Amino acid sequence: MDRPQSNYFGAGPAQLPLPVLQQAAKDLINFQDEGLGIGEISHRSKAAAKVITDTKAHLKELFAIPDTHEVFFLQGGGTTGFSSVASNLSAAHFGKTGEVGTAAYLITGSWSEKSSQESERLGVPTEVIFNVKKDNGRFGTIPESSTWVQKLDAKKHSYVYLCENETVHGVEWPEQLPRELIDSKVPIVADLSSDILSRKINVADYSLIMAGAQKNIGLAGLTLYIIKKDILDDIAKVSPKQLRDASLPVSPIATDYPTVVKNDSAYNTIPIFTLHIIDLVLQRLLEQGGIESQQKENEEKAKILYEALDKFPEFYNLPVDKKYRSKMNVVFTIKKDGLDSKFLEEATKLNLTGLKGHRSVGGFRASLYNAVELSSVKLLVDFVTKFAENNQ
Repeated sequence: MDRPQSNYFGAGPAQLPLPVLQQAAKDLINFQDEGLGIGEISHRSKAAAKVITDTKAHLKELFAIPDTHEVFFLQGGGTTGFSSVASNLSAAHFGKTGEVGTAAYLITGSWSEKSSQESERLGVPTEVIFNVKKDNGRFGTIPESSTWVQKLDAKKHSYVYLCENETVHGVEWPEQLPRELIDSKVPIVADLSSDILSRKINVADYSLIMAGAQKNIGLAGLTLYIIKKDILDDIAKVSPKQLRDASLPVSPIATDYPTVVKNDSAYNTIPIFTLHIIDLVLQRLLEQGGIESQQKENEEKAKILYEALDKFPEFYNLPVDKKYRSKMNVVFTIKKDGLDSKFLEEATKLNLTGLKGHRSVGGFRASLYNAVELSSVKLLVDFVTKFAENNQ
């Protein structure tokens, strides 16, 4: 089972390491000599339970997850996460304080904006602390924490939500969250779907991490969560009737975090094949030196591509503030009209694919996820350089 070299820069579902896919293909037919494929075994069998346990253990090892936090998995992707976060975290605040809290959102792109809209749709009191597009006319930066952190109130706000890497607009938060944000004591909830395991983070700073698998570590259909155990305890303190009486949404049983954790992510049928692929990715990361090694490679990939594009400021437009440029999703446009189709056509002839920008913003986007090899990025660097030289 093999395939030609893939130089795919799509934003998700994204490319996976070929050795992972080869092993997964074998396991889909016969998993560990069970006589059944990994997708056919019972989600409550010993074999499935081991996949869940092993995946959690490998994730904890890679991230150095402290004992204060728990790992679990839910069906669905980021959109499911938007609603499960709003219902569970508002319940946690109510369970802890007996008061209805307000969800706070930091909007740096379309995904954090969609999440805030879902919170409002569910009837959770919601406050937008800042919206970069409304404040600046477009997405492309992150305001300094000194301009907004004073709006956060641990007594008022049930949580503060951010999307660490905005795939559409190519904006990424710094590796270390602002100290003022951490010191606010408002529970920090972060969507890490598109930069999960691409760089070091301090998990202890977060109350909840959510990450859809399909952008950087697996297939669509499964989302991983890392949550503070105190949050789980607070959710469990409040009954559905109490939430309804307080006009707060009740989480469906399949996305009720304490229920999912109590049942080791298998309250309902977990897509075990999808989880197995995540575990194979995690094992490969560990074998190759862990997050530090992967981060070093990711930084090199982003560096050489941004440098190539920056060499032609009259030809390429890079709309994101340099301080907040994403290392996972490099977005750019061509200033000269009429060249977009030509750029994509010539790139495709060189087997450089997945470069079309999101339909909402146009232009181009090169997603440099973990599985995208440095050699592929070097080919792209050569292409963007020659294309600019030949078409100015």
